[in-house]
Formats: sequence, C-alpha cells, structure tokens
Amino acid sequence: MENHLEPSVTYPPRRRFLLCALRYGLGLGALWALGLSLRDGIGPKVTITKDNALVGPWDWSISHAPKAVAVVTGLDRAACFAAGVAALGGIKTFVSSGDRVFIKVNAAFASPPSLGATSHPDLVQAVVRHCREAGASRVIVSDNPINDPASCFRLTGIAEAVQLGGGELWVPESRRFQPVTLPDGRYLHQWPAWAAPFRKADKVINLAPVKHHHRAGASMICKNWYGLLGGPRNLLHQNVHVVIGELAALFRPTLVVLDGITAMMTNGPTGGSLADVKEARTLIISPDPVAADALGARILNIDPHKLPYLHHAQRLGAGSLNLDAIALHHISV
Repeated sequence: MENHLEPSVTYPPRRRFLLCALRYGLGLGALWALGLSLRDGIGPKVTITKDNALVGPWDWSISHAPKAVAVVTGLDRAACFAAGVAALGGIKTFVSSGDRVFIKVNAAFASPPSLGATSHPDLVQAVVRHCREAGASRVIVSDNPINDPASCFRLTGIAEAVQLGGGELWVPESRRFQPVTLPDGRYLHQWPAWAAPFRKADKVINLAPVKHHHRAGASMICKNWYGLLGGPRNLLHQNVHVVIGELAALFRPTLVVLDGITAMMTNGPTGGSLADVKEARTLIISPDPVAADALGARILNIDPHKLPYLHHAQRLGAGSLNLDAIALHHISV
C-alpha cells in the first residue's frame, strides 16, 4: 500500500530558532493586546465594591517628578504656564504619548473670568494644548458646578477654551456619579462623586484659582477637589478642614497649577465685585499640592501653618508644608 502522508519536514537549526522566536513573539503580542483592552487606567490602588462604590486613594503622581515648585511672575497665563512647566522638566515629564488626561478645573459659578471665582479660560486652553502637544490621546476637562453646569462652563469661558485647546468638555450626569470612600477617613465614606472623568485617567491635573474662603480661609488646589463631590456637600462644611485634607489624600494628582495672576482677596469663594480681586501676577506649578497651597496662602496674606486643612493633608501623605525641603524655581515672564 502506498503511503500518501506528507513526509515530515526538518528545518535547519537556525531556521527552527527563528520560527520559534516568531511564534513566541506573536504570543506575547496577543497577550499585550488583551491586557491593553482590559486596562482600566484608574491607578494601582483602586477597588470597586459590589455596590459599585470606588475605594481610593487614587495616585496619579509619577515617581520621576521633581520635588520642586515653579513660581512664575507675569500676566500672560499661557506664557507663565509654558515657562513654569519648562522649569520642571517640560510637560512631557508629566504627560506621555497616549495618556488620557483629566483636568479638574474650578467652574463652580456662572460668573465671568474677570471676577476670579473660577479657572481662567486662557490658562485652561494653554494647559489643554500643552497636554495635546505632549501626545495625550484624550484631554477631558470637567467639574461639578454649584450653579447650572452648562451656564457655568459657557459664562466662565471654559467651554470655548477647551474646544480651542483640543480637549473634551464633560458636563456632569447624575447617572454617572458613584460613591467614593477613603479608607480610615472620618467623613468620605460612600459619598457620591462625579467619577466618570477620572475613572480611566492615566494622568490628572488640578487647575484652581487663588481665592479667599469664608469657612476654610482659602480655596486653592486642595479645596478644588470639593467640585467632584455630589450630594449635599454643604453638610461637609461643618468639618471643612478635615474634609479638605481627606480629599487631598483621596485624589493625588500628577500636577497642580495654581492661578494667582489675579487673586480673590475677600468675599470668597463667590466674590462678585472687581473690588474683591487684586493683581498678584503669580502662577504656581508643582507636583505637590500642599506646597503649592502653602505658597498660594502667602498671596492671600495668610500664614500657611494657620490653615488646618494643610496640616491634615500633610499628615495623610498628600504633600509637604516644609518649603525648605522643596526646590523653588522663581521665573519672570
């Protein structure tokens, strides 16, 4: 009987090695693609409970970030940001190609930029544009305003600034709020928050104005996280310093940008008159939110050591009040 089976093929040793290497590489590539498709992107310490609650803290900081603060003097916000972030190593130190970036602005009130109650559109546009130029795949800008969100984003100029910079504006949707919890925190347990913008962020930038605050003393970077909370968040004001400290521990950003080009010196956080605002010509940029707020307090003529929330934030590991241990880069534009 004839044997109709194909004869076995024996390849030379070098070719066998190349074929094995090819199969191995294809297998690794498939595993990498599967891992990328399943990537959640929220950070290494996140836990989602059975009732869809998010348990932090969430740490978007980067290990190679400089222990430094850039203090830039000038009036042109875009130029000040460019100079300040360059002093810290450039935007690519903080944002990598393909990153999904969430920029947390302050859009709490439906007021024009001149009153200093919200993030200035010129700065928003500049930060969004820098992130896009660094190769960010998406730049999402959002907040949960006190007044009507659509009106706030429009009247503050933030909506147009995001569009011009090449970002995406996300207006809060009640169905996409989720409860958040800081383990061992006293007040942030199962508290509803506007979670969608940061759920899949690779990097987070907190961008806030320097303002007086009638309860907290100051509203700057750490206080800006309040804008992610939903529910009756005014109830938390009774323990505002502890809550701000817990928020700073819960959300640990990649970079913070504190706008003291103009500062609200009185009647904060809403203001309402140009008489409440002074030209301070200072933009503060740092990976350390506590250090940034400490320097911002000086703009308000406040001793940072007399802001209890900064001590709470430092105790919880959110940053340092010891400015002597941080490199300060003073730049004029």
